[in-house]
Amino acid sequence: MNYKVILFDGVCNLCNYSVQTIIKYDKKRVFRFASLQSEFSDVLLKKYNRSKKDFDSVILIDGNNIYEKASAFFEIIKYLRFPLILLYPFRILPNALLNKVYDLIAKKRYKWFGKRKECMIPTPELKSLFLD
Repeated sequence: MNYKVILFDGVCNLCNYSVQTIIKYDKKRVFRFASLQSEFSDVLLKKYNRSKKDFDSVILIDGNNIYEKASAFFEIIKYLRFPLILLYPFRILPNALLNKVYDLIAKKRYKWFGKRKECMIPTPELKSLFLD
């Protein structure tokens, strides 16, 4: 793969907004996307001996590496342009702290941001960025 794959919760409003934001600031088209609810994500995670049950939000697959939680967030951010790249220096904070914040947001994401009944359907212009 010449791109990095982001697996996201397709029914989460925050996750869908995040995908739209990544698309907007990923001018080099480094990323492709698939919802965790898709068969594609099942097949891809099985290749890495993982299950979507292991995750509750975003996953970044970059070659042989799987990033999750805060690590995935910062791996994604480093490829995005201004102003989002300005978040990258927060990576120096302890991983345990970053993951606690991430876990809190992930746990409350439906309550705070809402949930869709079905996964987002990309527009025809963006369809090539989605793998499911």
